Amino acid sequence: MAADLGELLVPYMPTIRVPRTGDRVYKSECAFSFDSPESEGGLYVCMNTFLGFGREHVERHYRKTGQSVYMHLKRHVKEKATGAAGGAIPRRRNGKVFLDLELNRDFNGEDYEYEDEAKLVIFPDHFEIPLPNIEELPALVTIACDAILNAPSAYKKQEPESWEEEIQVSRHARSLRQLDNGVRIPPSGWKCQKCEMRENLWLNLTDGAVLCGKWFFDGSGGNGHALEHYRDTHYPLAVKLDTITPDGADVYSFEEEEAVLDPHISEHLSHFGIDMLQMQKRTENGHHTDNNSRPRVSEWEVIQESGMKLKEVFGSGYTGIKNLGNSCYLGAVMQVLFNIPDFQRMYVGNLQRIFDYSPLDPSQDFATQMAKLGHGLLSGQYSKPPMKSELIEQVMKEEYKVLNGHQQRGISPRMLKALVSRGHPEFSSNRQQDAHEFLLHIVNLVERNSAGSENPSDVFRFLVEERIQCCQSRRVRYTQRVDYCIQLPAPIEAATNREELLAYEAKRKEAEENMRALPEPVRARIPFTACLQAFTEPENVPDFWSSALQAKSAGVKTSRFASFPEYMILQIKKFTFGVDWVPKKLDLAIDVPDFLDLNRLRATGLQAGEEELPDLMPPIVLPEDTRDNSMSSDSPEIDEAAVMQLAEMGFPLEACRKAVYYTGNMGPEMAFNWIIAHMEEPDFAEPLTLPSMMDPGPSTSDSPMGATPLGSSPPEESIAILTSMGFPRAHSIQALKATNNNLERALDWIFTHPEEEESDALSDMADTEPNDNAFSNANSHSDSTLSPDRDTSGPRVKDGPGRYELFAFISHMGASTMSGHYVCHIKKEGRWVIYNDHKVCLSERPPKDLGYIYFYHRLSSS
Repeated sequence: MAADLGELLVPYMPTIRVPRTGDRVYKSECAFSFDSPESEGGLYVCMNTFLGFGREHVERHYRKTGQSVYMHLKRHVKEKATGAAGGAIPRRRNGKVFLDLELNRDFNGEDYEYEDEAKLVIFPDHFEIPLPNIEELPALVTIACDAILNAPSAYKKQEPESWEEEIQVSRHARSLRQLDNGVRIPPSGWKCQKCEMRENLWLNLTDGAVLCGKWFFDGSGGNGHALEHYRDTHYPLAVKLDTITPDGADVYSFEEEEAVLDPHISEHLSHFGIDMLQMQKRTENGHHTDNNSRPRVSEWEVIQESGMKLKEVFGSGYTGIKNLGNSCYLGAVMQVLFNIPDFQRMYVGNLQRIFDYSPLDPSQDFATQMAKLGHGLLSGQYSKPPMKSELIEQVMKEEYKVLNGHQQRGISPRMLKALVSRGHPEFSSNRQQDAHEFLLHIVNLVERNSAGSENPSDVFRFLVEERIQCCQSRRVRYTQRVDYCIQLPAPIEAATNREELLAYEAKRKEAEENMRALPEPVRARIPFTACLQAFTEPENVPDFWSSALQAKSAGVKTSRFASFPEYMILQIKKFTFGVDWVPKKLDLAIDVPDFLDLNRLRATGLQAGEEELPDLMPPIVLPEDTRDNSMSSDSPEIDEAAVMQLAEMGFPLEACRKAVYYTGNMGPEMAFNWIIAHMEEPDFAEPLTLPSMMDPGPSTSDSPMGATPLGSSPPEESIAILTSMGFPRAHSIQALKATNNNLERALDWIFTHPEEEESDALSDMADTEPNDNAFSNANSHSDSTLSPDRDTSGPRVKDGPGRYELFAFISHMGASTMSGHYVCHIKKEGRWVIYNDHKVCLSERPPKDLGYIYFYHRLSSS
C-alpha cells in the first residue's frame, strides 16, 4: 500500500510545497466564503499556495490553477454525552492537527467536545488519503502536511515583529538633555517653524522645535528644516508628530542617521505636555477609571438598549459581524454600506464574475473580499434560526440562553480587515479606531479599486460651493470642492438646558476644590437646527491672501451645497482634544430628525452686484523671505549663483532668472527643467515681472508669468517638480488641476491615470480635490443619474433634490475614539434593527439622539 500511495503522488510532487518562513497558511477560513473546518463540507487547503477553500469553491481553484492536491480539514463538534464529567477539557482526536486553529464559535468546555480530522484529497477524482499516514507517504509529503497542521494563524503579525528587532535603542535615549524652555506642544494645528509645511513634521525632543522633514521623490515630505536644525544645534532625537500613539512613536536619530527606539519616549514627550502615552488603555468592555464613568454607563445602556427583551432576527440581511477585538468600528460601517443597493449590486450582484476573475491570491483582492463579506451578510447562510425541535429540547433543559448564543455567532471579517488595514498604522493595530475615519478610508479604497467599472461610492459624492469674501475690498471668489460627508458642529452654547449645565459645572468645580464626590453629570441637549446653523455660518480664513489687494487680508468663508448626493452622511463633531492630547467626547444629545430638507442650502453662485476677486495666485515667496518680502516684492531674492550657472550654458539671462524664481530657488537642476519646458514660449527671454503692492495688478493676459490664473494653469514650480520626475508637462498640468494643485495627490493621480490608457473623451475627466476628509476619483463612466446640466469634465455627482429620510446611524459609547464600543441601527422593512457585533435584534427604542454618524437616503421627487 505504501508503494501504491507513493506512486500515486509522484506526478503531483512538484506542486507540493513545505511552508517557508513568511508563508501564510489559511487553514481556518475560505478565501471566497466564511466556510471553515467546522462547516459541513470542511475546508480544503491548497498544498502549493496554502490558501483555504470551502467545498463549493475548491473546484474553481483547481480549474484555474491545475493544483490537484489539497488537505481537507474537518472539525466535528458534538454535545457531550449524558454523564460526562463536568468541567472536563474538550477532547481532541489527532492532537496536532489543528494546532493554533482559531475557533469560529465559543464552546462551553463542560457541554461540548470536538474531534479533528485531516486527509489529503487529490482532484479531480477526490481520492482521499487519511492523515497521519507517516509510514505510507513520501517524506516530503509528510513534512509538508506536518508543517501545515502546525503552522501559526495566517493573521498573526510576524513581519512587524522582525522589523522591530532590527531597530536599535538610541545611545542618546537615556542621557537625553531636555531644555526647560516652557515649550508646550498643542494637540493640533502644528506647522513648521521655518515654513508653512503642515505635513511630515518632527518634534525635536531637546528643545521642542517643530520642523519639517526631507522632501521625498513621491512628492511628500518637506524642506529639510528638521535636519538643518540638528546641524545648527546638534540636538540628536526627534519624533514624528502624527505617529504618537499609546503604544509608542516613530523616533529618528540625526546623529546615528537611522530610526531608533526610545525607551523613555513617554517621559520625553510629557516634558512638552504630551501625556498621550501615559493614559490608561481602555478596551471595549466598558470599564473606565476616569471620573466621567457614570454618564458613560448610562450611555452604554441606552445605546445598546440594555434591560429590554430584544427579539433576535435571522435570515438575509440580518447577519452579525463578529468582533475581532476592538473591531466594532469596522462591523458597524460595513453593515450600513451593505444595506445600500449600489454596494449590494456592485459586489454581491457581480459575485460570480468577481470570483471567476479574481487573482491567484484572492485573499489580497479588494473586490473579492468585499464580495465575500457582502454575500456573507446578505445570503442568510450564516444567520439561520434554531430548528423548532432543537428549541423545544433546549427549553426543556432550561438552556435557551446557551442555544441563542451559539446560533447567532456572526461572520468573522479577519481577511477583509487584514487587507484594508495593510500598511495603515492605526487600522492595522488592535486598538479602537474612529468609525468616521474608517468609513472615509473604505470609500477611498472603493474609489481606487473601481477604475473602469461601477463605483458604488458615487452615491456619497457631492460638491460644496465655497464663497470667500475679502473683508477689505468686499470682492468674492466662488470655488467648488468634492466631499463625501458633512461634519456638523455641536454648539454647546445653543443647548436648551444651558442653565442646568452651568449649575452642574459650578457644582463640579466646587467638588473638585473640596475633594468631594463629583455630582451626577448633565447631558447637553442641542437642537439639530442649531448644528445646521453653525455649519452654514461664515468662518474666518487663516492667512487669506487677497488678489484684489495683492496682500494678506481678512477673509470670511461660507459653504453651501452645489449638489446633493443620493445618500447624505452627517457626522456630529462630538470629539475634541484636551490640552493633555487625550481625545475626549462631548456628552450631548441632538434631536436628529427622521426627515431632512436641505434645499434652502443649495448654492446660488455669483450674485448680482457681487464683484469677483481677480484670478491671480500669490507670488512665490521663499520661507526665508516671509519676514520682509511683502514690502519688497519688486526685488525678489533670487539665487544668483544658480542663475549664472544656467547662463553659462547659453540660456538668456532673464530666462534663467525666471526659471530660478518660478522653481522656488530649488537649485539649477530644477530650474533647467523649467527652461526646457518653456523654451518655445514667446516671452521666454523677457524680464521677470511681478505684481506690486502699489499696483492693483495687471490682467492675466498682460502678465502671464507674474501671476497664475486660478482656472488656467497650476503653479509653475509644481509643474516643474513633476516634469523633473519624467512626467509629460501636459499630464502634470492635468494632474494638478484634478487635485487642486496638491502635489502629493497629483502624483497619486498620475499613477492611477496612465496617460497612454486615457481616451480623448475621458482625458479631462477628473475630480476636484476635496478637503482632508475626501478623496479623488480614479475612474470615469457615464451615468444616467448624473446632473444633466453639469459639465462632464467635472467630478461625477448624482445631483437631485435635497430632501432625505434617515435610514441608519452609528453610535459610539465611551469617553473617546480610542476606547469604547460602536453599534449601528438600520431601518429595514419599516422597523429599526440594532446590529451589536454578532447580535442582530429588533430595536425597541432606537437612540437617535445619541448617534455619531447619520445616514440619509434621498426621497423621490414624487
